[in-house]
Amino acid sequence: MIKVAVTGALGRMGSNIIKTITQQEDMKVVAAFEIPNHPKKGEDVGELIGIGKINVPLSTSDELDEVLKYTKPDVLVDFTIADACVENVKIAAKNGVNLVIGTTGFTEEQKMEIEKAIKENKVAAVISQNFAIGVNIFFKTLEFLAKKLGDYDIEIIEMHHRYKKDAPSGTALRAAEIIKENRGKDSIFVFGRKGLIGERKKEEIGIHAVRGGDVVGDHTVIFAGDGERIEITHRASSRQAFVNGVILSIRFIKDKKEGIYNTFDVLGLNDIKF
Repeated sequence: MIKVAVTGALGRMGSNIIKTITQQEDMKVVAAFEIPNHPKKGEDVGELIGIGKINVPLSTSDELDEVLKYTKPDVLVDFTIADACVENVKIAAKNGVNLVIGTTGFTEEQKMEIEKAIKENKVAAVISQNFAIGVNIFFKTLEFLAKKLGDYDIEIIEMHHRYKKDAPSGTALRAAEIIKENRGKDSIFVFGRKGLIGERKKEEIGIHAVRGGDVVGDHTVIFAGDGERIEITHRASSRQAFVNGVILSIRFIKDKKEGIYNTFDVLGLNDIKF
């Protein structure tokens, strides 16, 4: 039985992850956390998210170290915000807990802090901007297209719900990085355009963020050449697409001794070469 702790337990992703874990025969939730001074602290998490009692009281993040010590989870899943995630990772790593990290919006300094904590404490982690299986196939397809169409004008457009705090999305940034790594020429990221900016430069990769409504996540990459263009789009209609990838990642990372992995590792996509 894989014992799992979840931070951001009452959030949109956290609550869906907990619900799905309770449906697995090989997993159970042993701890769940929310922000300090949360008014529901101590109440049963299952009842709070509408699935009935699961005998796991809601804890707060300032209790993380103490609760991890006595619940002894195999894996901690973090979908919170960047500042909180960095601290959660440090505490979990110190306690020898492996990690599945889906939080986005990190600065380069925060990424280095997370990597340092994981490596120094010799734990293992899956870190991904997007856990949806289809998105990772989308990423792999971008590798191929960037190699074949690297001279085309490339633009990325993403749309999310009105509540998303970071922009552009981690998925859009990862798509841009994959294209940059594989197109075989220098690239620069351009975030939106305004005013008299002159002609588009060939090395640009345009990245554009749209916010509105309850959109779970849409990502389109356009490869535009003379007389033709290719558009590749992934649309998520439910957060369950992300949750399914998290469940696979929990199983993948549970027995790993140390190292930092991504969803290509989880899905075996690194073995596919173009």
